[in-house]
Amino acid sequence: MAKDLRGCEALSARPLRFAAVMATACLLLTLTACQDDGADRAGDGRAPIVAPGRPGETSRTLTPEQAARAKPDDSPNAADHAYVQRMIEHHRQALTMSALAPERAAAEPVKRLAERITAAQKPEIGAMQKWLDRHPAPAAGSATAAPGHGHGHDHGSMPGMATAQQLDELTAARGADFDRLFLKLMTAHHEGALTMAGEALAGGNNVAVEEMANEVVATQSAEIHRMRTMG
Repeated sequence: MAKDLRGCEALSARPLRFAAVMATACLLLTLTACQDDGADRAGDGRAPIVAPGRPGETSRTLTPEQAARAKPDDSPNAADHAYVQRMIEHHRQALTMSALAPERAAAEPVKRLAERITAAQKPEIGAMQKWLDRHPAPAAGSATAAPGHGHGHDHGSMPGMATAQQLDELTAARGADFDRLFLKLMTAHHEGALTMAGEALAGGNNVAVEEMANEVVATQSAEIHRMRTMG
């Protein structure tokens, strides 16, 4: 039991954005521990759920129904939908650029970087598409629709996106010229992804989107550092 409560304390150290969700997780951990310890059950045979209080406060005993009602609402908002829709297109361009490297790049580190980008971003596109299937975007013009992000919005306006002319130049380049241009464009592309992820973390409400944005920040920050050392 004490071990589980220490785990709850560790969870509570995460950013405040996760506090409500982590509190719910702690409740579930406490319930499991009480079941393992053979705690007294309620009259209907169900084990009570003990909600740890904040520092200086006593714990509360909740019914499963009360615990369910206490679960925070992480319904996707306009910022969540905008991020996922836009990042799918953003990632697709990164895959297009990376697909050019095997036949055009001169340096092996550039080729390996392109392989890593493809290996990371292709599954992320799949995960984001599945998220959209579970959470269809509101119709354009509705109160909860993301402004400027309905059908037909301009993907070229997204931060870090290469222009059609830049993509043509990259396609035509070979050898060291390709390497230099690829690193320049992909560094800017990653920096744009960090900007978009930051917007989602600041304005979004859905935990799954937040996790995806944090993954983008962690992965692409490391790749930006790697590309700068290569350039």
